[in-house]
Amino acid sequence: MNKVYPDAASALAGIVQDGQTIAVGGFGLCGIPEALIAALRDSGVKDLTAISNNAGVDGFGLGMLLTTRQIKKMISSYVGENKEFERQYLAGELQLEFTPQGTLAEKLRAGGAGIPAFFTKTGVGTIVAEGKETREFDGETYVMERSLVADVSLVKAWKADKAGNLVYRKTARNFNPNVATAGKITVVEVEELVEIGALDPDEVHTPGIFVHRIVVNATPEKRIEQRTVRAN
Repeated sequence: MNKVYPDAASALAGIVQDGQTIAVGGFGLCGIPEALIAALRDSGVKDLTAISNNAGVDGFGLGMLLTTRQIKKMISSYVGENKEFERQYLAGELQLEFTPQGTLAEKLRAGGAGIPAFFTKTGVGTIVAEGKETREFDGETYVMERSLVADVSLVKAWKADKAGNLVYRKTARNFNPNVATAGKITVVEVEELVEIGALDPDEVHTPGIFVHRIVVNATPEKRIEQRTVRAN
């Protein structure tokens, strides 16, 4: 089975459609699948539910899909770098399911592991727990959180072999491994593609069994959210 596609548009062809739940790796602008997000925008699909730690910034990352109004709901933990995100939410134009960051990571991890729900102390006694089942364990109250499974996951890795075994690089790993396993179909953008057998098995962070399609973007922009430099 050939998993390698010539470009991001062809890698998404036939698998993205209106109304889907899309999980996207990254943290801020670090480790985001830039080419796949742009291709998703260009596909014109709409009414998406997007699972991501955040929504990029205005005009870049998932922020592009907010500008084009292709996202109807965000499941995320941070919105602070995106004015359009804030504007749409406050205007009632965008649904938002706020999720504590660690809980979001575990919801994705559990979804990928086939675990339908779990209990956590995070959010107990706050609006996060409203409408959710709570239970007492060893004298402490926990809230039940449902796991997350996406129709399509978009992932950024540093390197892959042609079987889809993935290696992430430093902090760009972030949410990507959990997003990769939580997708019914997982599409990965990589900077380097190598032959099968070129990766040491101990290097592999995500096994190829979770990866369905691969596209190479050898020169991503890797934009910096807030560049801070020392004055001369």
